[in-house]
Amino acid sequence: MAPPSADVDLASERLVTPIVSKNSSASRLNEPLKYTGTLDDYKHFDVTSVIGLEFPKLQLTDILHDDAKIRDLAVLEVSQRGVVFFRNQSIDIDGQKLLGQKLGELTGKPITSGLHRHALSNSKRGIAVDENGRLDDEISVISSEQNRKFYQDRFTAASKKISSHGWHADITFEHIPSDYAILKIIKTPEDAGGDTLWASGYEAYDRLSPAFQRLAESLTATHYQPAFNEVKAKFGEDLIDEFRGAPENTGLEFKAEHPVIRTNPVTGWKSLFGAGHQVHAGWYNGVTERESDILKDYFNQIIFENHDLQVRFRWNQNDLAIWDNDYAGKRQGNRVVSLGEKPYFDPSSVSRREALGQTQ
Repeated sequence: MAPPSADVDLASERLVTPIVSKNSSASRLNEPLKYTGTLDDYKHFDVTSVIGLEFPKLQLTDILHDDAKIRDLAVLEVSQRGVVFFRNQSIDIDGQKLLGQKLGELTGKPITSGLHRHALSNSKRGIAVDENGRLDDEISVISSEQNRKFYQDRFTAASKKISSHGWHADITFEHIPSDYAILKIIKTPEDAGGDTLWASGYEAYDRLSPAFQRLAESLTATHYQPAFNEVKAKFGEDLIDEFRGAPENTGLEFKAEHPVIRTNPVTGWKSLFGAGHQVHAGWYNGVTERESDILKDYFNQIIFENHDLQVRFRWNQNDLAIWDNDYAGKRQGNRVVSLGEKPYFDPSSVSRREALGQTQ
């Protein structure tokens, strides 16, 4: 799902004005940001009318040390398009990590939020992240073969699972979840397959009726991921249980409470956040179990069945997306996940359609 504006002087630290203590898990922005146009000269196009932008020629290494352009990339990606695609990228692991950190730093993420260290998909699995055999806890290796080992009922060609069960937002079981994720595919399937889909949480919110919007805005959800401890018990795999990129992300509970509607501090827009696989084993707080199940089904239906708020991407080798899908082929990629702020809902925030003047 998609990740979930102020005139600024790009050469000045006035862009991000700290309004909270340095140890706070809140965003450092005091108002949303605006895209300033520094990427306009690079060829790009909207992939759909709602979500997705592609730069077919731009090499990220060419702008990696240009803070104005990286900031604009972050603002453009989040505020307008949700996910941005880049073809045949030369960026290496260190560059990918630097980009992941800068995207968040330049858009006001807390100073205590770094790069995520995944509890399971980390260096303990022994999968190298480059041709030199490097292991790195701050890189999540997305390996279809590893996933089939750990989650056999979901990742086999004969699986009878419904594919929509795979819709998720990254690491929302953490108290401090992701703001940006960067996935570069380094090994594509030998046959067809391995596409990834994204859905716009902004547009999903806008598809709710005003009454349901008010209901969703009043709710929180408990996000829960029991699979890692199940893998630990079944396969004896060690898990990272301390400092997974932020002081709040520790322990082996993998359970966190977040607002169902999340305000993105970079845009000031509302997004449907408490839906998809991240609440499959979780629940909505303050309602009955039956009501929780009804809400899960309905919010998921908004995402799963509205194909016009989705975008599908066919990977080639070294393609990169800034924001998994389950399939039968062989695929491997390196994912850098930047941690953002503690999710919150601001009643004064607006929807995507309101911000773009698309209300009817």
